Amino acid sequence: MMMYNMLIIVLIMFLIGNMIFVSKHKHLLIVLLSLEFIVLSIFFFLLIYLSLIEMNMFMLMVFLVFSVCEGALGLSILVSMIRTHGNDYFQSFNLL
Repeated sequence: MMMYNMLIIVLIMFLIGNMIFVSKHKHLLIVLLSLEFIVLSIFFFLLIYLSLIEMNMFMLMVFLVFSVCEGALGLSILVSMIRTHGNDYFQSFNLL
């Protein structure tokens, strides 16, 4: 019963992260934070799933490494965008 409650919480986290990602696309920082929230909910889901089937947690370490790399790339894009354009608004620069 407790596992089902935790899965429901993870599903709610995933849906909230997707709603923020879809609705708040004005600033790059908010988009990156919502993507990290989605990655965190997927990590919790994998943790619950792998502990449920009693598998080894090596895949979680690989997932954490890739999510840290994704976060570092997002922050580097944010810093370079602020240096070139002065802010992180999507409307302030031309994508073409």
